[in-house]
Order: sequence, then C-alpha cells, then structure tokens
Amino acid sequence: MSRVAVKAVPQIHTRRRRTLSAAACVVLAATCAVVFAATPVGASPASGRAPLLSRLVDFGCANPANHLSTKLLGAVRQHAQNGVTCFGKARAEAGKAGPHITAGPVGNGPSQIQSAYKLAGLHANGRTVGIVDAFDDPKAESDLAKYRAAYGLPPCTTANGCFRKVNQNGQTSPLPAVDYGWALEISLDLDAVSAACPDCHILLVEASSATTDALMIGVDTAVRLGAVAVSNSYGAAEDSSILAADAHLNHPGVAITASSGDSGYGVSWPASSRYVTAVGGTTLTKATNARGWTETVWSGAGSGCSAFEPKPAWQQDAGCARRTVADVSAVADPASGLGVYDTANSCGSSSFCDFLISLGAVQGADGWVQVGGTSLSSPVIASVYALAGNSVTAGSFPYSHTASLFDVTSGSDGSCGGSYLCTGKPGYDGPTGLGTPNATGAF
Repeated sequence: MSRVAVKAVPQIHTRRRRTLSAAACVVLAATCAVVFAATPVGASPASGRAPLLSRLVDFGCANPANHLSTKLLGAVRQHAQNGVTCFGKARAEAGKAGPHITAGPVGNGPSQIQSAYKLAGLHANGRTVGIVDAFDDPKAESDLAKYRAAYGLPPCTTANGCFRKVNQNGQTSPLPAVDYGWALEISLDLDAVSAACPDCHILLVEASSATTDALMIGVDTAVRLGAVAVSNSYGAAEDSSILAADAHLNHPGVAITASSGDSGYGVSWPASSRYVTAVGGTTLTKATNARGWTETVWSGAGSGCSAFEPKPAWQQDAGCARRTVADVSAVADPASGLGVYDTANSCGSSSFCDFLISLGAVQGADGWVQVGGTSLSSPVIASVYALAGNSVTAGSFPYSHTASLFDVTSGSDGSCGGSYLCTGKPGYDGPTGLGTPNATGAF
C-alpha cells in the first residue's frame, strides 16, 4: 500500500472575521459548485427531524480539491492519490455542496441507536474504545461535551478520566497538525461511541499523517494503552504491502473494527485484513414491526472478495477463495445517519461562516451535521464489542453466534451479477455480513 504522506498547503488561521465583497462571494459560490462532487441521497431520515436534503458530500479528508477560498479562509488539505482516506459523508442541502449545519440535534441520536440494536440499559463498566484517526481535532473534547450534554449523557472528559487524546506514540504532546476534514471524522467517531455506549471510556489516538505507517502505529498504541476495541474508519485500495502491515492489526483478545468503504461494491484495506472485524453498512428505518426498525443494504457500503488476504478459517462462504468483506454491519446511510456536533473549521463561528461551509467553500463544520458512511458503523460495532466485554479472535465471534444478529436480506451496493457479494440475502452477504447487532450476544 502506498505510504505517501498527505501534503498540505499552509493553513491560514483567522483570528478576526474577514469581509468579502459581493463579487467575491459570487466567485466563491461558482467555484465551489464546480469543484465539490455530491451524490443523491436515497432515503429519508428515520427520525424525521432533518430538513429536506438531497445530496451527500465527502468529509474534507476525502476531498482532493483546492480552490479560490484557500487564499481567503484557509486551505483545504489535499488527499494524496492512493493514500488512506476516511470513510464519512455528510448530508447537504439541495443545490449546495457542503454539509448542512443546524443549530440543534438532527438525525438519529443515542436513543435511536440503542433502540435499533437493543443496547439500552447495557453497560461497559468503563471499558475503553480506541478511536484511531489522522491529524488533530482541536475541538474534540469540547465538541464531545456539547454532544453528550444535548442528550443528557454523563460527561466524558480528561478531568474525570473518561476521555483521553494522544498522538500516535501515546503522548499528549506534540499533537499532529490540524485538519478540519479529519476533525469531522473524529467528531463522528466520538459521538458514535457515545451514542451506542454512553459509559464507555474513549481513547482518541491521532496519527501524524493519513498514511499506513502512521495509522498502524496508532492502532498499536491504542491497544497498548488499554483499549478493548479499536475502530478504524478509513481505508485505501489493496496492494501487496497490506500483508506485511497486517501485523499491526493482529492483537488477540482485542476487537479491531474497520469500515468497509463508502464507494459501493469493492474492497478496501484494512477492512479486508483477516485480523479485523470488517463492518459494512445499512439504511436504518423506523418500522411498526416487533423490533421497531428495519434495515436494508446501504448502496454505498463496500464489499467483495480480497485480492490478497487469505480466507480466515471461520469464514465459510463459497463464492470467494480469499477473505470476504464484510463480517457484520450497522447503520451507515447518511439519510438515516447520526447527528454529530463539530465546530472545527477554517473560518470561525458565524452565520456567514455557516453559509460558506454550506457552499463547500470552507472545510469543517460549525454545529450539528447529519452524517454517515461506514465511518459510522465501525465505531458503533466497536462499542458493541466493548459492551460485550469478551476476549475475541479477529472477526470470528459473530460467525458462531448468528442468532444474536438481525439478518439484512435486501438491497445492493453495486453490480456483481446478483451474487451475495454485493446483494443483501438471507444469511451471509457481502454488504452486511452476517447482519447487525441484536444486543451483544454475537460479540
């Protein structure tokens, strides 16, 4: 796998509000409409609280564009070709190219996540979920406090020992450079753990760059510092180097989860590693059935057959001679996504800043954003592992406890001739694996 560092143009940190002419704003809007790609949303949010939105936008860590606003309001960090990128998407208003910011909670919250996966009333008793991401989120702790306060969750802070932020070597300083796209990913990961497991402790490990080497050091650090489950909401295309890098994911007894990807049918690493639980994605919808929810394959979830990784002994599907992705799944569709609180951005806090964010002219967020992608499903599953509290061997445990999973039997994430590798079917399938959590029995 490529280990090319993600390069950045210099950041401009604004300490006072900048004023743009009307003409400049028009140019900004036109520029952003061209350089930011967005895709249609295929479903309505389960909670019904979100405004009518019709587009998705990748987090800044997945967006290679630099544009006019970099000279005015701060740079959008480039994503190195063939490098590692986070898997996260935010909802955007119709006709806009950036994430839609709201003043209050939006999308699904803790009560919906816990209801859907039968997690209400369960406790981790302080077990730690590790979150490994690249670059620094300077607002991580304060934004997490806002999220948890909004839902009446107990504080999770450095002071009370619940939250800890370190660099890839496990030290509190120096922290990596700031990246506002990865900061939104970090907010998603922290809020997802809080939603699924309010009493989990959270260890945030920030790698110095979005490269395999740095992130894998981060995984080793998270395990060394006591995480019982470690979530990795990022990935890259497979190549022959992944087999050597797998050593950093081989931590017997510790659950390592990895997002399957957000580009539909196809395989990415580290989800394809035989040492992880590969986590696919679903669309979650409120229903009148006994469960109260239904799920289908999210069309953006990654899945398929690895080109390099050997098949684990516990995986028995016949249509792939090597490792198949995924193992299990959880909600990932941004249309039924999590409401996340994030204020790390390159322009400050104002209605004008929010306007520029909505255009895609400024990286980051400034309030509540409805987000998803398998960046959401991975920390949810890591949290379920922490709630279960079992010693695990890679992704094997769910395969012997399928009765404690909700089977997802419809939907598709791409074209594969209708086979299970990209199509939801009874039993095992690629996009959702064995299914989604029905409490903690499968973990």
